[in-house]
Amino acid sequence: MKKKKRMISILGFLVALGVIYVGLLQFKISQYSHVEAPKNADYLIVLGARVKGTVPSLAFASRINAAAAYLKKNKETLVIASGGKGPGEEISEAESIKRELVKQGIGESRIILEDRSTDTYENISFSKKLIPQDAKLGLIVTNNFHLYRAISIARDQDLVVNGLPAKTPLKAVFKSYTREYLAITKFYLKRYLLD
Repeated sequence: MKKKKRMISILGFLVALGVIYVGLLQFKISQYSHVEAPKNADYLIVLGARVKGTVPSLAFASRINAAAAYLKKNKETLVIASGGKGPGEEISEAESIKRELVKQGIGESRIILEDRSTDTYENISFSKKLIPQDAKLGLIVTNNFHLYRAISIARDQDLVVNGLPAKTPLKAVFKSYTREYLAITKFYLKRYLLD
């Protein structure tokens, strides 16, 4: 009986710890998810996401739309479209960003393609090499749930960036946040334990 009680106590403690941890992650995410992007950034980096054939997923389309809205108001800002070609994708994520931006009236001369990356680390690392030398202020464009981790990765790579949050479609919220909690945990492990 004592053994059973101890097991229940340990389990309860672990569950409570898990709830506190997820709460802290959610707090961090929420700090970045409603930021006001500064005007006249030198460049945007739009992070790629799933493309269904040639059509961006809902969450991805939200990123592209947020970038287009900013670029229309800030005429000197360049955009780095970042993302390679994954399974089931007929074109690279970068090409998808470019096509959608052009459809919304953004000139091709403002769009730089980074079409080799396969994850957020590579998005940032490969895009960094394409940033014009005289550029100072950059913005990372991604969905609000993803912004905290994306900016943290960029700042770890010595990029001076702010965030431009895109809304997450309601139907993608649960899956996106659940995956992001795991991705942030992996990021922490890599940053604090593996390096």
